[in-house]
Amino acid sequence: MPELPEVETVRRGLQPVLEGARLARVEARRPDLRFPFPERFSERLTGRTITALGRRAKYLTMHVQDGPLLICHLGMSGSFRIETDDDSDTPGVFHHERSKSTVHDHVVFHVISAAGALSRVIFNDPRRFGFMLFAEGSPETHPMLAGLGVEPTGNTLDGVLLASLLKGRRSPLKAALLDQRLIAGLGNIYVSEALWRAGLSPLREAGTIARPGKKAREQSERLAEAIRSVISDAIAAGGSSLRDYVHTDGSLGYFQHSFAVYDREGQPCPKPGCGGHIERIVQSGRSTFYCRTCQS
Repeated sequence: MPELPEVETVRRGLQPVLEGARLARVEARRPDLRFPFPERFSERLTGRTITALGRRAKYLTMHVQDGPLLICHLGMSGSFRIETDDDSDTPGVFHHERSKSTVHDHVVFHVISAAGALSRVIFNDPRRFGFMLFAEGSPETHPMLAGLGVEPTGNTLDGVLLASLLKGRRSPLKAALLDQRLIAGLGNIYVSEALWRAGLSPLREAGTIARPGKKAREQSERLAEAIRSVISDAIAAGGSSLRDYVHTDGSLGYFQHSFAVYDREGQPCPKPGCGGHIERIVQSGRSTFYCRTCQS
């Protein structure tokens, strides 16, 4: 699944084309993806102006004037591409070759910019694990968005808040950080990277960094800063582009070249003076990569 930095990169790639544009026509070329499309899906969007393109955790949100909020999830293989009459190819070099067959082009947004430029924004999803749903009323009450925790971007997530979220939790620290009810949008890759930056073991009890005392306070502050910085660095680098993920223009992200621990089993720990090696363990069916020498 693409993680938060990948979804944010998609949002930023689509934003210049979609925000302020009018949806001249919307094609849904099949009745469903992971879930059925909402009733009157195309009809309720056609003719509307897109006022904002947002993100909540790993979901894209499209706000349309006098219309429903569209919630989109990329699933495992979903991606957007932007086409114009002058450039109908998808540029870029792919980690895994992408299907160019229109069989997998399931939704096409025909948009007209404020300046009158015509574009097509196409959602392609070979595995069809993505989805598009409407949120009626307050977005935060929608089942996909309700109950999501704090975003790991900006300065909202600090040591005090993180400690309050983890207080009393006996589950492994990594498992707690992946709980979307606590912190929204954190995924397997970036939790492993953040824990390495903070020097904390993924196996320790989550509540240990929320105990009274200076040491725990320092650990919670260090981890909060590591989470914010690893997400910020990944967004700046364009995401990770593991397996099927590509940007809206077809190019790959490059943060994977900066991984300190993820997918580096057996390699020396890159922390200066550490001398340890990266290990791989399995937690709740997911691979965890860490250095037991400098992460405690």
